[in-house]
Parts: sequence; C-alpha cells; structure tokens
Amino acid sequence: MHKITKIALSFSTAALMFFNLDIPSKQIHSVVDAREQTTIDPKAKVAATKTTTAKPINLTFTGDVLLDRSVGDQIRKNGVDYPFKMVSPLLKKADLTFVNLETAVTERGKTQNKQFTFRSRPETLQGLVNAGVDGVSLANNHTMDYGTTGLTDTIYYLQKKKLGITGAGKNKEQAFSAYYKKINGKTVAILGLSRVLPDGSWFAKGSKPGIAYAYSKEPMMSYVKKAVKNSDYTVIMIHWNRERQDYPESYAKGMAKDFINAGVDAVIGSHSHSLMGIEYYKGKPIYYSLGNFVFTNSSDPRGSQSMIVNLTFNNNRVSSSVKTAKIVDGQPRLATVSYNKSIISKLNKLSTNVKVDNNGNVKQK
Repeated sequence: MHKITKIALSFSTAALMFFNLDIPSKQIHSVVDAREQTTIDPKAKVAATKTTTAKPINLTFTGDVLLDRSVGDQIRKNGVDYPFKMVSPLLKKADLTFVNLETAVTERGKTQNKQFTFRSRPETLQGLVNAGVDGVSLANNHTMDYGTTGLTDTIYYLQKKKLGITGAGKNKEQAFSAYYKKINGKTVAILGLSRVLPDGSWFAKGSKPGIAYAYSKEPMMSYVKKAVKNSDYTVIMIHWNRERQDYPESYAKGMAKDFINAGVDAVIGSHSHSLMGIEYYKGKPIYYSLGNFVFTNSSDPRGSQSMIVNLTFNNNRVSSSVKTAKIVDGQPRLATVSYNKSIISKLNKLSTNVKVDNNGNVKQK
C-alpha cells in the first residue's frame, strides 16, 4: 500500500508569541501548523467534473485510543507496538487510517479539574506510526486535560511524527479546518468535531486555542460546508452521545442528517465507550459509535467490544464494512468466529435500516 506523503510547514516564532502558546524554546522552530500539512490547498475549489474510471478509495476508522494508564504500562513493558500488534495489518491496508486520540500527549501542563485526566508519553505515538495510522481526531473531552500547554505539545508531537490532525488547533480557524489528502486523484476531507467537552473554556474561539465544538450550528456548519466544497469526499469524525449507552441521543440523529444534507459522505462517532448502531441516510452511512479501540480494561463488557470501520468510495458512491474486535489488556484483537457472530447480532439489533452480514458487510435495507 502506498501512503500519500504529508508535508509539514513550520510557522514562525512570532506567530507562536502572538498566540501566547506556552511551548519549550527548543520546539519553537519545529512546531508546524496543524492544518497546513498536506499538498492540498483547502481553499482551492475541487473541479466539478468527476471521472467514472477512478480507482476506489479505502478509508479505515477506529474508536477511542488511549496510550496512558494501564495501556501505558503495557507499552513500557512490551514496547510501543504492543497496542496495535494484532490489528496493524488491517490498518496498513487502507489508503488512509484515522483514529480518535483520547489523550493529551505531553510531559507538561496543569491537570484540569475533572474526574478523569489522561496524559500519554510522546514516544507512545511511534506505535501509531508503525501500525499504519495516518492521522487522528483531537476533538474530544481529553485532548486538553493538561490545558493549553498540553494541547500545544500534543500538536507538536503529532506533527513531529508526521501524523495528520483534525478537531483542535491554536485558534478557531485551525481547530475547525478539515484535514485534506489527495488519494487516487480525489481529495478526501476529514473533519473532527466534539459535542462532549467539560465546559466552554475548551472551545476554540477567535485567536484562542481549543477544540472544534459542536454545541451550536455555527460556526460548525460553515466549516462542514467548506470541507464539502473543497473535497470530493468528506467524512465527519464526531465525539458525542452518552457513555455506556447502546443508542444515540436524539440530537445526534438529527445532527448526522444535517451533515449529510450539507454534502457529507459518512459520519463516524465516538465517546460512548460502547458500540452503537449504524444507520443509512440518503445512501450515506452513519456509525453512531465505534466504541473503544486501544483502551484500559472495563468492568462493563461493552467497554471491550470494538470494531474497525472501512469506507470505500468509488464513482461518487460509498460502501462500508466492519471488522469486529475484542480488547484484551489494552490490545484490540480480531474476534473469534463465535464472538464475531455475537457482535454482528448486536449491531443488527441496534441499527436502523441496515443489515450487517457475518463477514461484516453493511448493506442498506
């Protein structure tokens, strides 16, 4: 598989000082703009004419990835590749693989006043690279667990590993801008958003660093439409719904349809730490939650149930499939025949207007 090379463009010391981001001086000239990381110009209008002979594009998505706590202990003991050892061949097959990174990556910062805070060591990111992951969404309720300093460091270390970013940034424009990549002659946009944040202090507004928030239609929908305009295919990765639930909130169902009505081609959900169902709307898939992926052990069985989603875009159409997995000691492992059958049965029960076969193919009824 050939991955498209990402080009990181550095920004100046003056810009960093203007935004008052607290970052070690030795990193000043190395930090790069979280949005300016590909050869695609997000301001360039995508040509309206689309050929019918384009090669299919395969995208892979996973749920929550945590590299701290017991997972971090396993990495110290077994190396950075441990969390992804059993699933990396699948992740490497895709033209583009994105995960939800549910942690700050920093050795600094002030712990925020919240129940759970996660801080992963910078070296753990090499495991993502080795596993074939191309980028992450930072739009979630843990990216700023160690404040603006933690966010700044997280962006720095991700860019140092040449991993793409969406969902957070040094200001509103950066946070809400999609990640773009040219694949097989087509432009793909990935836009991260979060409807689950501790409070408004985490919102990226004006020149203030933060997360791309989904609590109001604006500015969110303007950036969604911008991503659609500047790409051939657009995928939303969104952190939403309630934890340890089987079904999405009513707002999530409405919001997903708003995205698709605006031209989005697929919606990928996270946060609930449990699998939720699938729905098709206007021929476009909505995955309400992929559950955990690399995460700590859970007393709730739903916390160990996981799936990897593959989206295939071809001739302006999208198809999807899932690979089920079980998390054991922080490590997702592809499901056995019997376990796969039970998870597929669960997905069929939870889903709306779709049928998932035993091979994981998802079809609209």
